[in-house]
Amino acid sequence: MKTTTNIIAKTVLSTLLFGFAFANANAQAAEANDIDISYKTVEIEGLDIFYREAGNPNNPTIVLLHGFPTSSHMFRELIPQLADQYHLIAPDYPGFGQSSMPGVDEFEYTFDNLANIVDQLINKIGLQSYSLYLMDYGAPIGFRIATKHPERIEGLIMQNGNAYVEGINNNFWEPIQAYWKDRKAVNQGLDNAWWKNIKAAYKTDSMTNDEALRFLLTKGATKWQYTNGVRNVEAISPDTWDHVQPLLDREGNQEIQLQLFYSYGSNPPLYPEWQAYLREHQPPTLIVWGKNDEIFPAAGAHPFKRDLKIVDFHLLDTGHFALEEDGDVIARHIRRFMSKNEVATR
Repeated sequence: MKTTTNIIAKTVLSTLLFGFAFANANAQAAEANDIDISYKTVEIEGLDIFYREAGNPNNPTIVLLHGFPTSSHMFRELIPQLADQYHLIAPDYPGFGQSSMPGVDEFEYTFDNLANIVDQLINKIGLQSYSLYLMDYGAPIGFRIATKHPERIEGLIMQNGNAYVEGINNNFWEPIQAYWKDRKAVNQGLDNAWWKNIKAAYKTDSMTNDEALRFLLTKGATKWQYTNGVRNVEAISPDTWDHVQPLLDREGNQEIQLQLFYSYGSNPPLYPEWQAYLREHQPPTLIVWGKNDEIFPAAGAHPFKRDLKIVDFHLLDTGHFALEEDGDVIARHIRRFMSKNEVATR
């Protein structure tokens, strides 16, 4: 009889706990659905710069800096997961997303200039302190801003964004590095296994680096960026590449992207300066890195531990766009990290 009573008690308790957890999850989901996201545009240097904003500006701010070839669209699901506790700002760079797309003869598409535009946007919004979420192109843009305004930076969230030579010492980068040296290069860095497959697809033994890099602007390459290295391809929505590709296919956008591939060569010489910033200012840093990324592999994540004292380090079993498969995981890490490092409240 006693055993039966214990079983019944445990069953009732389990049911109550499950019911509580289910109700709590529903409440959180309902709260997230109530989050208002604003879609704004401001004029900077004659350009319309688009950004998403959510959350109370009195809360700690996170500036979300997107990668190639996407836009603030990559944060579409993360923003409502954090906006109850944080103020989120996610801009589109010139030539990306909903921001202006002047031609390469009308605007200087360099990482210096993109950082300048984002810095002006931050100033125009009136942000005095904030954390930075840095992914892919967002890393060189964000590190330029951080080294310019170290007193403003409350923390860093690194997701497949590079600041060390170890992170670009792989097959993927060989023809791009050759492109930095000579934009008219032919077949330079294209003989490794990764790029041999590209030449085979084009049925050629020789191609210019310009032609090879244009492959990175095709729908197949865009889809590959979203699906390579993920645990479950069927979990990745085709809405991602179907959103990005029409923007890449706009007239003149390929030239913009090629110019930025070339300008990326300005970043490695700045790595020592960025690393010195990390050592001197020691911003608390969360690393949430898709470890199966073939563009920015996990080799680029580990060196942050050399220069930083406070590193919350997580390699995730996913690919380049880690938010697509592990967005919930990353959101939980951000909440815990910000709270632990006293950035959650002011």
